[in-house]
Amino acid sequence: MTEDEIIALRRGSETPVRATAADLADVADDLSAAFATDPMFDWFMRADARRDAARLSLFKRLVGMALADGEVLRPATGGAASIWLPSESLGPSSLADELRVIPTILAACGFARLSRMAAMRAAMDKNHPMDRPHAYLWFIGVRPQAQGHGAGSRLLAAGLERVDAVGLPAYLESSSPANVPLYRRHGFEVTQEIQPMPGSPKLWAMWRDPS
Repeated sequence: MTEDEIIALRRGSETPVRATAADLADVADDLSAAFATDPMFDWFMRADARRDAARLSLFKRLVGMALADGEVLRPATGGAASIWLPSESLGPSSLADELRVIPTILAACGFARLSRMAAMRAAMDKNHPMDRPHAYLWFIGVRPQAQGHGAGSRLLAAGLERVDAVGLPAYLESSSPANVPLYRRHGFEVTQEIQPMPGSPKLWAMWRDPS
């Protein structure tokens, strides 16, 4: 990305727009690129030459779900995105929903790493606080070429401003220890460390009271 494009991305992250179905492919591509080297994704994604295509397909499925149940925010220029879900939309999936996602999950993990994906999902579900309503930051990411220029922090702040406006707390799981200080600067505090399996990467569960 050029310097002008990065400046536009930073400015756009301060006042993001709500993505629509027409933006699904672009949002999925941005998030897939952002999570290409994420420790948790690296652990559960298939390890062969189909990994990149499988990760993109997985994000297309996830973004589609988010557009239906939550709010997907992005700069007008693209290049970054955040996904917020209301806690009321979380909970056990129906059998029909689980069956529909099986092909995507198998394509993402392959049979060899399917148990890793299952362990991660189970650990996240078990430890997700559901005792009071909150906004769940499911994903936030910036394309690698634009990382380190403040776009992610600005996009996070814009999302939290919307959450604060309705008086809700917020929750997330950070899959990278490098991002924990960023979230702390925005008011989140670590509540626990989650390790899906022995030897697996950790997730840092973080909670933020409304400001």
